[in-house]
Amino acid sequence: MNREALDSLDKEALIRLVLTQAETIAALNRQVEMLTARLSRLEADNGALRAENAALREKLKLPPKTPDNSSTPPSQGRKPSADPAAASGSTGRRTSHPGAHRPLHPDPTRKRDILADHCRHCGTDLSSVAQTPFHAYDHIELPPIKPDVTRVTLYRGLCPCCGQPFRAEAPADMPPGSPFGPNLRAFVIYLRFVHAISFERLMRLMSDLFGLAISEGALVAMLADSRPAFARQRSLIRARLLAGSVLQSDETSVRVGKRNWWLWTFHHGQDCCFVIRASRGKITR
Repeated sequence: MNREALDSLDKEALIRLVLTQAETIAALNRQVEMLTARLSRLEADNGALRAENAALREKLKLPPKTPDNSSTPPSQGRKPSADPAAASGSTGRRTSHPGAHRPLHPDPTRKRDILADHCRHCGTDLSSVAQTPFHAYDHIELPPIKPDVTRVTLYRGLCPCCGQPFRAEAPADMPPGSPFGPNLRAFVIYLRFVHAISFERLMRLMSDLFGLAISEGALVAMLADSRPAFARQRSLIRARLLAGSVLQSDETSVRVGKRNWWLWTFHHGQDCCFVIRASRGKITR
């Protein structure tokens, strides 16, 4: 609207025109405020998105999670990629490597020299032809496992000179009493305490492998008879530990039957002593 148009209007028309323009300006101001607020929200959202993108970019710089650097289970670890040549079925020349074989025994029980007796091509007798070794290998086998039983019979009689009775003395390496020798006893102790084989299974093992019938009572008696020898060695170990200037120790619980006992270990150098007690309390004498 130009000046001439305004000059042609009366007072009431001018008032209506000003009021209409005021309403229009107010509406435009409200729209501007709404758009400004929306723009502010969009800028805030864009800032959050930029911060999230920056955090993701930093996270991508970290190494991937593996069972070695996180709690990822081993089953979910990345498997090494297959060789491309092997995957494609290529049959290229393989890289040679030194062969692996079992070394020959340094002290074989026996040796067998096998000579050719005839030519496999024409059948000529080769018994008088000089031959040189070309291949040696070991054949390993367990001998038949059976107990070595020695029947010891002691004799007695009357002395022809004085008429007094005499009798033979038992050999020192085979005294009367328990029929089981030291090697068999050591084997039983080894299986019982190193491999924790129960008495029932140990009895069956001796019967199945060696054909030797040993009752559980006999096995218990073997272990009981070995206590003095172990006690002597324990005393020597304890004396060496107490004679040293340094003594290290540690304790832990151990299950005995249906109760918790206490196990102490004292060691230094090559010596170690184990002590097991039902209580941690002081032993009063």
